[in-house]
Parts: sequence; C-alpha cells; structure tokens
Amino acid sequence: MAKITAIIDIGSNSARMAIFEKTSHLGFHLLYEAKSKVRISESTYAHNGYLQPIPMERAICALKDFLRIAKIHKARKIICVATSAVRDAPNKADFLRLARKIGLNIKVITGEQEAYFGALSALNLLPYTSGITIDIGGGSTECALIENHKIIDKISLDIGTIRLKELFFDKGDLKGAKDFVQNALLKLPNHFKHERIFGIGGTARALSKSIQKRIEYPLDTLHAFEYDFFSHAEFFRAIYSAKPSELPKLGIKEDRIDSIQGGALIFHLSLLHFEAQSIITSGVGVREGVFLNDLLRNENGHFPPNFNPSVRNLKDRFQKNTSQSNVQKLLAMRLFNTQENLALIPQVYKKHLSISAELCNIGIALNFYEKSSHSDYILLNALSYGLTHQERLLIATLVRYASKKIPESLPYLELLPSLQILKTLSFFVGLSEILSQNENPSNFHFILFSSLNGYTLQITHPNISYLVQERLKKLPLPSPFSQLALTSSKGQ
Repeated sequence: MAKITAIIDIGSNSARMAIFEKTSHLGFHLLYEAKSKVRISESTYAHNGYLQPIPMERAICALKDFLRIAKIHKARKIICVATSAVRDAPNKADFLRLARKIGLNIKVITGEQEAYFGALSALNLLPYTSGITIDIGGGSTECALIENHKIIDKISLDIGTIRLKELFFDKGDLKGAKDFVQNALLKLPNHFKHERIFGIGGTARALSKSIQKRIEYPLDTLHAFEYDFFSHAEFFRAIYSAKPSELPKLGIKEDRIDSIQGGALIFHLSLLHFEAQSIITSGVGVREGVFLNDLLRNENGHFPPNFNPSVRNLKDRFQKNTSQSNVQKLLAMRLFNTQENLALIPQVYKKHLSISAELCNIGIALNFYEKSSHSDYILLNALSYGLTHQERLLIATLVRYASKKIPESLPYLELLPSLQILKTLSFFVGLSEILSQNENPSNFHFILFSSLNGYTLQITHPNISYLVQERLKKLPLPSPFSQLALTSSKGQ
C-alpha cells in the first residue's frame, strides 16, 4: 500500500477528501482533510433522479482542487467513490466522463458497499465490538449490524436529508416526511435491534455537537462521544418539529440548518426502531472504511487482537527510545501483577497502565523540560481510535502526573476512576519510568506486603544506581503505600 493515500467520497450533499499517511505496517494518521458542500443531488428529486448541470460543475471544480491538494501532499494512490445521488442517477455516465477528463476515475459503490465501509471504520476505530451503525447521507441511509467484531448484515434505505428536504420539508409536510421514513424502516430485517448505536456522518456529528454544548461536556472532541438516547430524544423531536428560523436557538450551526431536520427525523425514528439505549458518535465513516479496506486487505478486515492503530502511530512518530519504553511497559506490568492478590486496582485498568507506561515520554519529541504536559496533550488529542473518552483522559492524566502529586480538585474528575486508583496507577507509571534508567532494568522485581501503616513495596535489584535512588526519594507515595524498601538481590 502507498505511504500516502487520498480517499475521496462524493456524497449527495458534500464531497470530502481525507489524506492518510502510513507510519508503519498498520500504523497511520490523518494528514489532511477537505470538504466542499457541492450538493450534487440538488434538484435531482424533481427531475427523476437526473444530475443537473450546475451541481455537476460544482462537483468537478471541487474534485479538481482535491486532486491538486493530493498532489501537494504527494499522495501515491487516490481512491474515489460516489454514493447515493450518483448511483441513482440515470445520467451518471455523463458525470463519470467529466471526472475522467480531469484525471479521476470514480467508483460508484452500491448501498451495501457503502454500509460495509461505514461499519468497517466503526468496528476498527471505535472501542466496541457490537452494535448497529447508521450513516445518514443526503440521499440514502446505510445501516450495518456488527456482532463480536464481525459485520453480520448491511442494508441501504432510500431516505436521506436532502431527499426529505426537497420532497417534504420545503413544502412544510412533516407528516409526509414521517410516513416516508417509517415506511422505509419497515424494510429493515427483524434482527436489526441493538441497544448500542454507532452514529456515522454529518447528521450524527451535528447532533452530538449540540448535545455536548447543552450538557457543557468537558472535552472538545466528538469521536467516541457517548450519550443516552432517551435523555435527548425530545431534543431530536424539537429539531425536526421547529421552524428553520428557530434552529440556531437549538444550537444548530448555519451550515446544517437546511439539512438537519430531515437528518434528525431519520435518526430519531431509526433509534426507536432499533430499540437503542446508548449512542456512540463516530468521527469516521466511508472514507476511513475505504482506506481500511485497502490497509487491512491481508488482515481479514480488522486489526490484530490488542492492536491499537493510534498507539502504533504515536510510537512511530514520537517515540525516541523504543527499548526504554518497552522496559517501562514491562516494569509497569510487573507492578500491576504484584498488587493483583490485594486487588488495589481493578483488572480493567491494566490496559491503560500499559499504554501510559509505554508512551509516557513521547512529549520529549517536543521539549524535554515540559515532557509531561506535552505527553499529556499528545495522548489526549491523538489517541483517537479504539478508546473511549474516559480511557483517553485516564491515560493522558496518568502520564501528566507520573512522579507528581495529583491535585485533589482535578478537572474532568467525573470522567476518571477514584482518586486512590488514579494515584496508584500514576505512581506505577512514574516508578517504572525512574527504574528504567537503571542498568539492567529488567532485573527489577517487586513484592508488595502489608505493614503497620499501609503497604510496603519491596524493590529488588543486584545494583540500584545512586541517581535512581535519589529520584525514588522524591517520588510521592500514594495511599495506601507507606514506604519503598530497596534491597539487593546479592544480599548486600
């Protein structure tokens, strides 16, 4: 696969391009993204699905610029797909011919293929292995059922935001729109039921942004944002029942006002049909799915077990000393295993300790003297895939306060585990980083036992260096630890 790949998705409402850079065999990151609201489907529903000259010209102009930008970023591979409006158009051959004239071959994908790509991105880049994806586009809505990390079924429905706008909302016919959507949902197989729904696409993201603003959510990131459906169902109803002039008061941005009502209606009625409880916002979709389909063509469509592409990418880009980071991870895992019989930390946090210990020094790539705060920022903002918001925040916090005392009034505390667990995990990260500086650090062994005032952690090594001992004296001990006991395995 090419090192830099551009993926272009021509939807009914917008044309988008994402450029990805591979950093290793399965590591990658988003290099650039562009969007143009070309609305290629404009007026098609009044003309029997035929693409109109002006929207086609807008799309071609945007695609020319996409190709120019892809060339600037040295993309060696460009994959372009077109969805509902183009695949339904009787004159799609005319548009495809115009695209070939500017050097772009477009693959028109079926509704099921579109649903597959959306599901492929969700199951690989969100932190859950089961649920239903719903991707509301301008002309169609794609759904896929995922169970145990496998795409079980997929379907495309002819309901979309622009389709509803032109057929119903522009005429003030809310009842007609509801009936149209309900009739389409009857085509869903009976097994499309799940409490967890992955919301893909512009409608889901716009609704999530509004919800975050309404609840004053403390993190400014959408991918993997979760909320309870029934807590916000009436908000969705208010959006599609409102007059367009009232939408800004509901937190809807200007560029979404003309399409959000149809999207909110489809979203609300679909979630009721699915018997949804929890909604997980996906910041990825068809473009990422097309990219992953290429990247994972020899991996059965999913990453290996316990592999996180964001962790791999950060290691590729920012890790300066791989051997030391591996030792830090090894020592942290030994520390975790030492406390397992005492159950000071629930097993679920072992993964987060492992990632924190391995990546705790990536901030050095920016500045050694502020490495903790830089590592915190990088981890919180770049651990994008495969983790919940709580997990990302936990990992970043453990790294920021490794070797430091955690403030009692820590921001985002409601999204983190108890302060005692937090302090113990952070202590283990700081301790593993200090001990990794010793000669032959893999020879460290630990025993944790109860003492009069708490727990004593015995650290054994043939030769603990002077500098390491100095740093250990400054390391804050969290409750319930009372002391560190340093011993030599040589009996000295």
